[in-house]
Amino acid sequence: MKIGEKLHKVLSKQYAPEEMITRKFERYDISFKTDAEGNPILLFIGELTPDGRIKGERFTRVLIKDQQGAILKDHWDAKGKI
Repeated sequence: MKIGEKLHKVLSKQYAPEEMITRKFERYDISFKTDAEGNPILLFIGELTPDGRIKGERFTRVLIKDQQGAILKDHWDAKGKI
């Protein structure tokens, strides 16, 4: 599974710092963890189980910035099934 353009738009926004956010996205449930700046860095996408976990796939974000804060590298890596 790849991250599509619509989901990428949701994940390119900034949210509350260091939070785990769970929401519905189209037919999937998503849950993502944000870093200290509020950027999503860890994504779980799939189906929400009754105990509050996501059963599906996991992605991590590679976000590299220079000393001035300009983004040098920004992409999502698939890490497999969860």
